Amino acid sequence: MIDFGVKVKDSITGFEGVVTANAEYDNGCKKVLVTAKSVRNAAPIEEWIDEQRVTMKSIAKAGGPMNLPPR
Repeated sequence: MIDFGVKVKDSITGFEGVVTANAEYDNGCKKVLVTAKSVRNAAPIEEWIDEQRVTMKSIAKAGGPMNLPPR
């Protein structure tokens, strides 16, 4: 499964956004909910996409710079 907050792109439609949910069905199908930025105060656009169709672009970071954890 793809982690929440990862920026992805649908390889077929080109839809881009951030993963906000994961689903796995009884038949083994895995899907991710991809949420795109809203435009002009409109509701965000969300699409359920098969996990195998998305490519990871980057990991979205919340907050400011963080120190690495001690080793």
